[in-house]
Amino acid sequence: MENHNLTHEFPEYEDKINVLKLNDGDFRKMYVNYEEVNALIQHYEEGEQNHTTDDHLTDLRKKRVHLKDDLYSYLRQN
Repeated sequence: MENHNLTHEFPEYEDKINVLKLNDGDFRKMYVNYEEVNALIQHYEEGEQNHTTDDHLTDLRKKRVHLKDDLYSYLRQN
């Protein structure tokens, strides 16, 4: 499975991500939401939780993409 954690997705922003997680409540909320959705997707993809539908998994993946886009925009602007 591909690694989708935020620092893997945006290695050039790793230091900034770490600083914002500690010092920016808005960023922290988005980050936690992204990591929770990503972890849930990983569990489903790895077969650890088999109780989902393809539609639900697709919706989760779409949510992850939107969250990642929002986080990237935030990183670029701050």
